[in-house]
Amino acid sequence: MATIDHEDGRAIAQKVERFVRDIVVPYETDSRRDDHGPLDSLVHEIRARAREAGVLTPHIRPDGSHLSHRATARVLRASGLSPLGPLACNTNAPDEGNMFLLGKVATPEQKQQFLDPMVAGEGRSCFLMTEPAADGGTGSDPSMMQTRAELQGDEWVVNGRKAFATGFDGAKFAILMAKTEREDGTPSATMFLVPLPHPALQQERLISTIDSSMPGGHAVVKVENLRLSASAILGAAHEGFAYAQIRLAPARLTHCMRWLGAATRANEIATEYAVRRQAFGKALIDHEGVGFMLADNLIDLKQCELMIDWCADALDAGEKAITESSMAKVAVSETLFRVADRCVQVMGGTGVSHDTIVEQVFREIRAFRIYDGPTQVHKWSLAKKIKREALARS
Repeated sequence: MATIDHEDGRAIAQKVERFVRDIVVPYETDSRRDDHGPLDSLVHEIRARAREAGVLTPHIRPDGSHLSHRATARVLRASGLSPLGPLACNTNAPDEGNMFLLGKVATPEQKQQFLDPMVAGEGRSCFLMTEPAADGGTGSDPSMMQTRAELQGDEWVVNGRKAFATGFDGAKFAILMAKTEREDGTPSATMFLVPLPHPALQQERLISTIDSSMPGGHAVVKVENLRLSASAILGAAHEGFAYAQIRLAPARLTHCMRWLGAATRANEIATEYAVRRQAFGKALIDHEGVGFMLADNLIDLKQCELMIDWCADALDAGEKAITESSMAKVAVSETLFRVADRCVQVMGGTGVSHDTIVEQVFREIRAFRIYDGPTQVHKWSLAKKIKREALARS
C-alpha cells in the first residue's frame, strides 16, 4: 500500500509541477496584490485554473483520505515552486494544516460545514492562537494564553485578543483557541469553530511584516463577548493543547515541504543567472566563489529533502514525531535561509530587485525561521529532552 501511495505521490507531484511551472509562474508578475499578499481575485482565478487542471487540493483523495506524509512531501514541494503555487493548488498555510486537523477531530456535521468547502477550494480559513506580546499573551508558550472562554449556562462566552491571525481578513471561518477550566479547576484550552465574518470578532489592524505571500495578511483581532454553543467546540472541550500538537507536528513539516520547493526554484534562477552573466572575462559560475556557493546550495537542498523524508516516515509510522518535526523545522528553515541568501548574493543587484522571485523567497524563508516556533524555542525543547533522557540513563 505504501509503495502504491508513493507512486501516486510521484505522479501527482509531476502533474502539479507542470501546472505550477506552465500556468502559475506567469502570474508572478500580476499586479493584483497588496503589501500583505495576493488579492482574493487573483487567488480565485489561479485556483480555478488548478481545478480545471485537476490539481486542486491534490494531497487529499476524492474519498477524503490524505496521501501519506512522504507522498505529500513531493506534492507540496512541487506546489511550492512558485509563491503562488500553494494558493493555486490549495496546499497553503494555514488552510492545509486546518484541513488536516478538521479531518482528524471534527464531527461529521462540522466537516460538512467547514471542511468540505475548504477542500473544494471555496474559501480560506484562519487559526487564532497567538496573542499580542503587549498583552502578555501566548506566543511560543501556550501556557501564557490570555483569551478565555467561560461556560455561562448553555453557552461559552469568549473574550480576548489574537495576533498574527494569518488570513483573517476574508476568511470564511476561524479555529479559535481559548483558555478554559475543567470542572476541577484545572487549566486547559478548547478550540472553537467560528464562522466569519462575525460581529464579535473585530480586526483591529493588519501587521506589516517581512513576508508578502498570505492573502488577508496577519491581523490583530479583538474577541469581545463571543457567544458559542457546545456544537461550536472542535473535538472535545479542554483538549485544545492536545489538538494543537496534532496540527503542529505535520504543519511544521508541510511548511518545510513548500519552502523547499521555493528555495529549489530560487536556486534554479540563480544558477541560470550565473551561467549567463559574464564578469572579468568569464561566466560567473566559472568563478570559484560563485560556483562553490551554488555547489553548497545543491548539497543543502538534498539534505533538506532527506530530513523532510525522514520526518515524514516517522509520521507515516504512526509516531507523534514531535521531536522529529522540531528537528526538521530547525534544520530545514535554517538551511533554506542560507540557500536563499546565497541565491541573492550570486545575483547581486538583480537578487535584491523585484525582477525575479528570489528576493521574495529570501524574505519568506526569513519569516519561516520564526513562524511555527522560532529556532531557539525548538532547540530549547530539544535540550530539555536530551537532559531528561540523560538523567533517565544515569
